[in-house]
Amino acid sequence: MAENNFGGQKVLLLPEGSDRLIGRDAQRTNIAVAIAVANAVKTTLGPKGMDKMLVSDLGDITITNDGATILEEMNVEHPVAKIMVDVAKTQDQEVGDGTTSVIIMAGAFLKGADDLIERGIHPTIIIRGYKMAAEKAEEILNNISKPIDLNDTKSLQKIGMVAEGSKNIGNEETKKHITEIAIDAIKQVMEKKGDKITIDKDFIKVEKKAGASVANTELINGVLIDKEVAHPQMPKKIEDAKIALLDVALEIEKTETDARIEITSPDQMQSFLQQEEKMLKEMVDKISKSGANVVLTQKGIDDVAQHYMAKAGIMAARRIKRSDMDKLAKATGAKMVTSLDDLSPLDLGKAGIVEERKISGEQMIFIEKCKDPKSVTIFIRGGSQQVIDEVERSITDLIGALTTAIEDGRYVVGGGATETEVAEQLRTYAGEIGGREQLAIQKFADALEQVPEVLAQSAGMDSIDTIVQIRSKHKTEEGKNYGVNVYEGTISDMLKAGVLEPTKMKVQEIYSAGEAADMILRIDDMISSRSKGGPAGGMPQGGMGEPME
Repeated sequence: MAENNFGGQKVLLLPEGSDRLIGRDAQRTNIAVAIAVANAVKTTLGPKGMDKMLVSDLGDITITNDGATILEEMNVEHPVAKIMVDVAKTQDQEVGDGTTSVIIMAGAFLKGADDLIERGIHPTIIIRGYKMAAEKAEEILNNISKPIDLNDTKSLQKIGMVAEGSKNIGNEETKKHITEIAIDAIKQVMEKKGDKITIDKDFIKVEKKAGASVANTELINGVLIDKEVAHPQMPKKIEDAKIALLDVALEIEKTETDARIEITSPDQMQSFLQQEEKMLKEMVDKISKSGANVVLTQKGIDDVAQHYMAKAGIMAARRIKRSDMDKLAKATGAKMVTSLDDLSPLDLGKAGIVEERKISGEQMIFIEKCKDPKSVTIFIRGGSQQVIDEVERSITDLIGALTTAIEDGRYVVGGGATETEVAEQLRTYAGEIGGREQLAIQKFADALEQVPEVLAQSAGMDSIDTIVQIRSKHKTEEGKNYGVNVYEGTISDMLKAGVLEPTKMKVQEIYSAGEAADMILRIDDMISSRSKGGPAGGMPQGGMGEPME
């Protein structure tokens, strides 16, 4: 129960069982939780990062080193930990990659702020310094970025390989194969509007099925549907397909109002059934008349209608998701039809081949060899469910990083080189600023160097020696691109090593992590009105974990 004293009088402010943390205690707890979250994911950073195994309440296993996935599956309780999870989600949605880095940075920003608060610097001054540092960091990133265009396939491949680098999905050849697939998929679905390129990632469908190996992952110039042909007598393969996309049930629909049909004799029953059959046949005739030989519908298909379609040589599949129908329209050029009376040859889409194939014991329909499809499918294979799940996460990151690089048109070097260069220039900037804000800017710069430090730790290198060596290199003009080469266990020129990352990813990391730190630093009072006997057990306590070094 929270109490306030006013003139010697006790004033009850909150209900019985409430918890409250005020001032420095609230700040310490929140910062400790944020650092604990950062420590939970920091060992996963980089190509030499470790994986985490997460087991759900139902016993489902997830093995991954994707920062956003780890935090989401951890099911964190503390409200500050949830803010950190949201930061990772935002990074994932906006850029698709860099989720681990953004959490490490946020934790490091807060650790630096905690040191300054201990020295008597007010959080408002730290927040102001951090905002100045973030704006200057963006300016520095813009200055050191290099341009990239769609025809620069080699640079795009390097960006893709870095995005995949930390994922345990096979050897270098396999990763290169998947990167090439992703680049081809993006080029196929992108649209140019003047000088601007727009890429709708939703039209790159990712379908997965356990079996074969990751190297068998392929790009389908069309759409893959996890459905089977509606009737066994229908053709299983149609070349030069003319496809009708229907949002109409090929069934006798029930009346909207309650109705009753009275049948008093066998003749009436027979007549009624014949009339139903005639209506269904007329539906199929309308489809045949349009020239369609493949029918894909969102709704159901009556058994009698299936029979007539099979006799007419039409392949059909039912109960297809709306999202898949949209992709089919983009891939084949077909128009969605909501009335069979309106179905005409102009509404039909085209595909080189539509075929039902058996994959790992399940039937799937391949609509492929479409002419210039604006929707494609990446079909993932792998030895187990856990493997294909991780490949899917890898491809999501990969498509996000490549899309960001193409749309933004700029890249920087990776391996911690960019963070070190930005940190070096921020320290110079801090000296120019003066005032207490310069201390916050210096802490901001130190926090950025957590990225090369953690990369070095993951590779088994001495992190302090590595940071000292990289800083020394960055003081020279020719050493601006030096970072952590995790494969060789040394520092080297990241541009020559081909370690490239999208500029927008770095900008998003800095702003997202900085804004999360600002939000958490502003909190000086935490009130939990949940009773101690409740499911959450009152005020969430600080998270467990080693303090960030």
